[in-house]
Amino acid sequence: MRLADPAPRQHADAVATLNAWRAPTSHQEALRRDYLNHLARHSDGTSREGPPAHLTASCFVLDAGAERVLLTLHRKGGFWVQLGGHLEPGDAGLAAAALREGREESGLRGLRLLPAGRPAPVDLHRHVLSDAFGRCREHLDVAFAAVAPEDERPSVSAESLEVAWWPVDALPAGVVPDLPARLGAVVDAVRRAV
Repeated sequence: MRLADPAPRQHADAVATLNAWRAPTSHQEALRRDYLNHLARHSDGTSREGPPAHLTASCFVLDAGAERVLLTLHRKGGFWVQLGGHLEPGDAGLAAAALREGREESGLRGLRLLPAGRPAPVDLHRHVLSDAFGRCREHLDVAFAAVAPEDERPSVSAESLEVAWWPVDALPAGVVPDLPARLGAVVDAVRRAV
């Protein structure tokens, strides 16, 4: 028995998620509109097999006090960044993909997205990729936030060289250059949601 193509469901979820989200800044609003325009042009715009520029989902993992962030030293990119990646066939949509990626790349099974019961994006980020990422040329990332359970310890996945907690105001050398500025807004959103 052949499984149904998940792309239409994921595409519809992405459109609904972005339509419902109220961007906190004019820059984020411009990205939200760009993403919706991209999805209007590409019915496969949430798939890595779709256009070379496509939506991805990421997960900023913070501790309960939003004082530390869990970052991964990305194997392909060689930089510190939040957890995340492509939507997979089993993902219901963007939030599900962000949670799956967060759990897979951190080893933290008890992660929970915020706000509880109605996860919503906390950041949009469009970035060009190097040749190390194959046919993928640009990611239109939709980031969610999650709180890590206090009783679990992170572990390194096959996609990472290292996974580590960092104070939100003392990030490591080699962090993606614009992450510190983006992280401030994420921390504010998490503190409001907790």
